[in-house]
Amino acid sequence: MISPTDGLTVLDWMIVALYAAGTIGLGYYYSRRQASASEYFTGGGRMSPSLIGISLFATLLSTISYLSVPGEAIGKGPVWMLNMLAFPLVYLVVGYVLIPVYMRQRVTSAYELLEARLGLGIRLLGALMFIALRLVWMSLLIYLASSAMAVMLSGDETWIPVISVCTGVVAVIYTSLGGIRAVVITDTFQTVLMLGGAWLVIGIVTYSLGGFGWAPAEWQPQWDVQPFFSFDPAVRLSVLGSILSSAVWAICTAGGDQTAVQRFMATRDAAAARRSYATQLVVNVVVVTTLWITGFALMGYYQAYPDLLPVGIDLDVEADRVFPHFIAYYLPPGVSGLVVAAMFAAAMSSIDSGVNSITAVISTDFVDRLGRPTESDRGHTRMAQIIAWSVGAVVVGFSSLIGEVPGNITAVTNKTTNLLTTPIFALFFFALFVPFARPAGVVAGAVCGISVAGLIAFSGPLFGVDALTGEDPVSFMWISPIALCVNMAVGTTVSWILCMKYPEKE
Repeated sequence: MISPTDGLTVLDWMIVALYAAGTIGLGYYYSRRQASASEYFTGGGRMSPSLIGISLFATLLSTISYLSVPGEAIGKGPVWMLNMLAFPLVYLVVGYVLIPVYMRQRVTSAYELLEARLGLGIRLLGALMFIALRLVWMSLLIYLASSAMAVMLSGDETWIPVISVCTGVVAVIYTSLGGIRAVVITDTFQTVLMLGGAWLVIGIVTYSLGGFGWAPAEWQPQWDVQPFFSFDPAVRLSVLGSILSSAVWAICTAGGDQTAVQRFMATRDAAAARRSYATQLVVNVVVVTTLWITGFALMGYYQAYPDLLPVGIDLDVEADRVFPHFIAYYLPPGVSGLVVAAMFAAAMSSIDSGVNSITAVISTDFVDRLGRPTESDRGHTRMAQIIAWSVGAVVVGFSSLIGEVPGNITAVTNKTTNLLTTPIFALFFFALFVPFARPAGVVAGAVCGISVAGLIAFSGPLFGVDALTGEDPVSFMWISPIALCVNMAVGTTVSWILCMKYPEKE
């Protein structure tokens, strides 16, 4: 058994502070090397595919996975882990269908691709939807990181606003200074810290228990029912449902999200972009599998020593709090600091990318397209830095609202960030692959898709939760697949009707 400590020590806080100072210093270093706006947003299109792939992984998963995967493994069961079986299909679709089309046009903002086919209105609609999506997403990240730190500080939630401000400030400083190069390099360091921190926990638990006896050999009492497939929409997770949901989310994110498309544009050509995406998927498998193992190890440890769980934390309802509590009270001084740095690195790896991507969209799709473009590269970069700070302030403010969404971290993430993921991708699908698409049809599809996603995501508050299980009447895993189907069906039908009634003149 590991003897508990009094929480984070001065040494731990020094390590976290040194990490924050190091990232700011890196941002300053790259700020002295910016030669143009293209360098700031896409690294001049010459960045390493491997670094881009690692950065894309760190961006899309980050704190959400670092906290939610162990919590899901402890409190709900292993089925969500099987969504990685969708990766081969995802790679084929993204690598050989989407990337070649996108890389034929070198753009700063992905939403420039929409204007040529569907007009300025659809371009601005896509940009606005992306900004809304990433603002909510980054607010969620800051809230999760701050809540985890509050657990480490004896559960005092009054610290959450202060921690949110500190996290946002550090991320915005080095992002606004160094641009995409600082983001990609820090994301790589942050991924290494994430992986190392998880393996430290696994190693310490294994040593404490004298082996791998923590590995679950049977279905645990707190895990819910997770069948191979179920026609009951209220079943929280099924094997096929999780695979389908993951495939749709991954394809839609890679094909419609500025954070992904911007990284593809930072590589030399389609082959390099494909390698970067393959790297992202491989790193995803390694890190997420490690986090699942971490969750199982922590579950086994607290099952062996149930008296060590503090009041208010259990292996079912509060499973998401188990990992941060173990970090703060059962890791040696100094080691706790490294793992806390890894956790905040995970948060900042997504915040920095989100801020950089939103800044690129606002600068390109609104300031330059609708206003008077800034003449000099220095002026463009200065404007981008102002936008970055404004975005950071909004995100910190929004983070206080995320705690009102019901569910564990996995459910909350899907309920919030998946509302706009598929509708944004549908804009690109119609613009690039449907020759008869009409703007009115595309807008109709988007409205219906968003409405359906919202009804599914918040079916519990809207229609009441199941009295026995406490779950929503429609599972969050159906948000992306159903919303995408409705979006495409409505958009295609309306476009086809308009095409027949008002054919374009030659």
